[in-house]
Amino acid sequence: MAVETVRHSEQLSVLERTQQVIKKALEHMGYAESFYELLKQPLRLMTVRIPIRMDDGSVRVFTGYRAQHNDAVGPTKGGIRFHPTVTPEEVSALSMWMSIKCGLTDLPYGGGKGGIQCDPRTMSAAELERLSRGYVRAISQIVGPTKDIPAPDVYTNAQMMAWMMDEYSRLREFDSPGFITGKPLVLGGSAGRESSTAKGVTIVLREAAKVAGVELSGAKVIIQGFGNAGGYLAKFLHDAGAKIVGISDAGGALYHPDGLDVDYLLEKRDAFGAVTHLFASAISNRELLVQACDILIPAAIENQITDENAADIQAKIVVEAANGPTTAKATEMLTSRGVLLVPDVLASAGGVVVSYFEWVQNNQGYYWSEAEIHQKLDHILVKAFRGVHQIALESKVDMRLAAYIAGLRKMAEAMRWRGWV
Repeated sequence: MAVETVRHSEQLSVLERTQQVIKKALEHMGYAESFYELLKQPLRLMTVRIPIRMDDGSVRVFTGYRAQHNDAVGPTKGGIRFHPTVTPEEVSALSMWMSIKCGLTDLPYGGGKGGIQCDPRTMSAAELERLSRGYVRAISQIVGPTKDIPAPDVYTNAQMMAWMMDEYSRLREFDSPGFITGKPLVLGGSAGRESSTAKGVTIVLREAAKVAGVELSGAKVIIQGFGNAGGYLAKFLHDAGAKIVGISDAGGALYHPDGLDVDYLLEKRDAFGAVTHLFASAISNRELLVQACDILIPAAIENQITDENAADIQAKIVVEAANGPTTAKATEMLTSRGVLLVPDVLASAGGVVVSYFEWVQNNQGYYWSEAEIHQKLDHILVKAFRGVHQIALESKVDMRLAAYIAGLRKMAEAMRWRGWV
């Protein structure tokens, strides 16, 4: 008789792990298996091939993707990443996370995600412009202000969003600022958009600190990652009185129990957030995660806290500013020890909330001040955090499962009312 091999949960792909939590959340709420069958994969996954004339005259063909998880609630929404390791499985999982983020913050969206296999660090501005425009031409039939609204993600920025909006407007022959978010202010961007993810993490952390009984002023904080989100986070928390005792980038990490000079590090980092190479005292990223602190914020890449190092984490609060930094087993281990883990789908929801604000402002042609943006963002995220925490307490589940329960409920109900299941 054949013996079925059961893979350890730590070996599952990010897509498989996401599917596991979705299934568990739907079962907890009492939904039929058909709901899971429809939600375990994106409704659409488009693969495109984009020929680009390079600066040396040669032609390179790039592969890109766009995943649209579910549009029962409304148009899909999610970023576009330019990265060498982009895969269809990755954008599928990320589109599902976007659905959860939109659900738990009560936005009128489903989740979407896109990406192109490329290394923008080796490409000129002219090549990146041609690639950005080529991607929009390739996916133009399935995106738009009422279909699917892209945004910046890993290694993409406001300039690339501007090129993409301009290309889409040319194709449609009318100005379409609501097609994409994360644009420059002069093209209909929103005040506060660039720092919105970090601002959202700061708001959620403030609420988590209250629950965990940690005084934010004077708290020792480690931030893994020093790019856009990590850099803003370090600045926001430093200005709020927290002591940033550790930071890291792709090359290594810095740690000092008495605190680091955040302003100096921000001044010295390069365009990709690298700064540790300037210091002989740098340690490894793995070493940084287990140093003494009150609050640990993984803001870099996935699978950083696993069953191998979860027992050594010293923080009272772990806030996932990155996508998928903590594995399922590590989540279980941290929660059992009383560590308050704020999952990525909640902690990093500030970006999509302010992207929603940008889309609303584009649609109505009226723009808010940065103070108004922050006030609205604060209101939405405080409500979302308290709702997720309440589910965790009442249902006796970890914060990740609670966030998925909160995030899936609206979508499942929309599917039911539409008669899809």
